[in-house]
Amino acid sequence: MSGTFRLTLFTLALFGLFAAFLYNSPYAHFPEMPSPPSPQITAIVVGSGLAGLSAASQLIAKDVPVRMLERGAKPGGNSIKASSGINAAPTRYQPTLDDAFFSDTVKSAGKAMLFSTPQRESLISILTKSSKDAIEWLVQEKGVDMSKVSIMGGHTFSRTHRGAGQTPPGFAITSTLLHSLKTSPLFHLQTSCTVTKVLHSEHRVTGVEYTGEDGNIRKLLGPVIFASGGFGGDAEGLLAQYRPDLAGYPSTNEPRPGTQPLLTAVGAQLIDMEYVQVHPTGFVDPAAPSSPLKFLAAEVLRGDGGILLLNGKRFIDELETRDIVTSAITATPPEHALPKQWSVQLVLDQGVYEAARSHVDFYIFKGLMKKITISELASGALESISRYSRVVRGEEADTFGRTRFAQWKLREPTPDSVVYVGTVTPVVHFTMGGVVINERAEVLKKDDEGVIEGLWAAGEVTGGVHGANRLGGSSLLECVVFGRTAGDRCVDYIKDHRHEL
Repeated sequence: MSGTFRLTLFTLALFGLFAAFLYNSPYAHFPEMPSPPSPQITAIVVGSGLAGLSAASQLIAKDVPVRMLERGAKPGGNSIKASSGINAAPTRYQPTLDDAFFSDTVKSAGKAMLFSTPQRESLISILTKSSKDAIEWLVQEKGVDMSKVSIMGGHTFSRTHRGAGQTPPGFAITSTLLHSLKTSPLFHLQTSCTVTKVLHSEHRVTGVEYTGEDGNIRKLLGPVIFASGGFGGDAEGLLAQYRPDLAGYPSTNEPRPGTQPLLTAVGAQLIDMEYVQVHPTGFVDPAAPSSPLKFLAAEVLRGDGGILLLNGKRFIDELETRDIVTSAITATPPEHALPKQWSVQLVLDQGVYEAARSHVDFYIFKGLMKKITISELASGALESISRYSRVVRGEEADTFGRTRFAQWKLREPTPDSVVYVGTVTPVVHFTMGGVVINERAEVLKKDDEGVIEGLWAAGEVTGGVHGANRLGGSSLLECVVFGRTAGDRCVDYIKDHRHEL
C-alpha cells in the first residue's frame, strides 16, 4: 500500500470522526430537508352560472385549483340572462333600514312555510342578512356597477340593484367573475361536457364521472360543488313528474335534463319539487310566436312603472308577486293551446322607457317590443291608460290597490300618445325545489341522517330557500350568497381532510 493511499484513508477517517462529533454537538445546526410537496387537491365545480362562478372565486382566492364543468357550449348558464337585478339591503345605494326583506321573502314563500319552518327561516335569514356583503363583494372586490336600485313585485322597499349603464346585471356580474377567474392559472373551464355520475366511497363524495364532446367517459377526483341549475327545461322528465299540469307551457329554459337525480343517487334529500315558478311575462316573439322557448320580459319593466293590459284593460296590481299576477292571467282562457299561451300587452310610457331604457332598447332591437301610439292597442286601452294616469296623479284610488307608480309620466293620454309595447305570456321560469342544504351549503342526506361529506350545492339546484314562490331579484342573490359559502366551506374541508383525500 503506497504512502499516498494510506494518507488518504487516514484523512477520510478523521473527517468521519469530525463529522460525527459535529453532528452530535449541541452547537451544530443543520437545516431540515424539506419534505416533498403534497399534491394540490382540485375542487370540482359543476355548472358555470353565478353560483358556480361565486364558489370558484372563493376557492381560487384561497389558492385551491378549480375544474369547472359546464354542459353548455358557453359559460354563464341562466344567470347571464338575468336582467332585473340582485336584491340587497341595506347598501351604500339603498341605505334604508330594511327589516321587511326577511318578511317579504317569507310572505312570498307562501304555503311552503307551513312545514320545515325553522330550516327555511334559517336559510332566508342567511340570504337576507348576507345581501349587503354580497353587494359589497361585487362592487368593492370585483368592480361591478350596482348603483341603480329599483322595486319589484312583492317588495316593500326598492332593493333590486343593477348597473346604471347599458349592460344587463346578469351579464355584467357573470362576465366580470368569469374574466377574473380566467386570469388565474389555477382555474380550468371545460364546456360541452355532461356529468353523468357522482363518485363516492363509504364516507364521502370523491369526484364525478363525465362525458366530453368526443363522447368518452372520464373521471375527475376531488370534492364537488354542484351549481348546475334547475329543471325548468326538463319538460319530459322532472317537470312532467312533479308538475304535469304545466305540460305545454313555454319556458325560458333550454330543454335539458335536471341534475337532481345525480345527487339523490348518492343519498341527497329533495324538497319543494312541486313548486315551479311560472313567470307572468315572457315575450311572444312576433317572428316566432309558436316557439316554446321564450325570452323573459324583465320584471324591472313593471317595477319602473309599466302596466299590463288584457283585452285592452288592466286586471291586476302589476307589482303583486309573480304567482298572483300569473294566476290572474291564467284564470282566463289561453289564446293558443300548444304552446299554451296568452296575449297580454306590457305597456310603458316615455317615463318608464327612460328609466329602463337599456332594457327596452335591447328588446326593440330583438323585435320583442315596439314604439307605437295608443290608438294601435286593443279597443279600450285608451280608457284604461287614462284611468291609470288619474290614479298616478292621485285623483282616484286604483281599483287593484296599486300604490307605487315609479316613473310613469303620461298625464293626459290621447290616441296619438306614444307608448312602448310588447306581447307577453306566462312562462315556466324557475324551479324552487331541489336538494336540501344547510346554512353551510352542505347537502343533507335523506331522513335527516346528516350531511354528505365532500358535497355542497348552491343556486337553483337546491330547494328550501324560496318556498312556493321566489321574489324577483333573489335568484342572483342566492347564487352569490350560497355560492361563496360553498366555496369557503370547500376550502375548509380540503384543509381539514388533506391527508385523507
